[in-house]
Amino acid sequence: MALRILSGDLPRSRVLAALLLLAVIGLALAPFLFPGPRALAVAGKILIFIVLVASYDLLLGYTGIVSFAHTMFFGIGAYGVAIATVRLEPSWSAIGIGAAAALAVSLVLALLIGLASLRVRAIFYAMITLAIAAAFQTLVSQLSDLTGGEDGLSFNVPRMLRPAFRPLSEPLFGVNVDGRIIAYYLVFAACVVLFLVLLRIVNSPFGRVLQAIRENAFRAEAIGFRTVVYRSWSNVLAALFATLAGVMYAIWLRYNGPDATLSFEIMLNILLMVVIGGMGTMYGAVLGAALFVLAQSYLQDGLHVVHEALGGSGPVAAFFEPDRWLLWLGVLFVLSVYYFPTGVAGRLREAARRRT
Repeated sequence: MALRILSGDLPRSRVLAALLLLAVIGLALAPFLFPGPRALAVAGKILIFIVLVASYDLLLGYTGIVSFAHTMFFGIGAYGVAIATVRLEPSWSAIGIGAAAALAVSLVLALLIGLASLRVRAIFYAMITLAIAAAFQTLVSQLSDLTGGEDGLSFNVPRMLRPAFRPLSEPLFGVNVDGRIIAYYLVFAACVVLFLVLLRIVNSPFGRVLQAIRENAFRAEAIGFRTVVYRSWSNVLAALFATLAGVMYAIWLRYNGPDATLSFEIMLNILLMVVIGGMGTMYGAVLGAALFVLAQSYLQDGLHVVHEALGGSGPVAAFFEPDRWLLWLGVLFVLSVYYFPTGVAGRLREAARRRT
């Protein structure tokens, strides 16, 4: 049964399987295991970035395409929902219309970018996508009547997903169930479904061809595969899944702006998550997103504890100043790349392969 659900792609490592199971259980029970708005916000962000990172891994890890326009499609999905709910009404139909419109725009843009640019070499394609993403962010910032400009758009969601909505009069396992928790489980269900669909894609004949193109595009072309067509479809699929991740993000955050979904910092974070988790494993998206978001959210608090434990003064304590959390995040990334060059998931799979 598990083999069928996971499309035949099992973790192939007991440690990796245990980590994935721990992540799934922790995310599934997060509202009850870690009550509080901050912990719930972190768990929701992890779920959204799992889909976003997995969709980018389809491009980078499985096809070998380096693109810097992935956040553009992420932003399109979020803006589709935001604009539709602001212009229409906060209803499920508005969310559906916004998501459908965003998917259509992403489909057209991904096809145009793919067909126009995928014939060039990798570095030139990366630069083209970077220029397109920067131009799109500038355009969104200037269309203030439609997108809210630099301030972005705040909007309402259906009543069922609002914090004031209380379906139960009594607490459940000590937690008051409200619309925020319902929204979390909606995001959780969408994340599971989209991740399993991506896992099926990379383990299909189509996914095998993508991996062949990644390893040797000239050989794949010589065998008879139209590499441009396959790379274009990979670009389209990755864009559509990134758009759906943006839809999830808009529903969860109830706000969208250029800095929230279109900034280059988010693109770098996605790239770091893919590298930390492991390129070309898909399971690496789960570990990479979880580790990075947790470090990004709680590393400053951990440094504060260490700083206070060292007395709060002196050269050693100064090194653990909470304001230096970005420095420590960089150190952790360098160490993870040094000791896990193929990512956490890739390294664990290699270790299991050597043992057998």
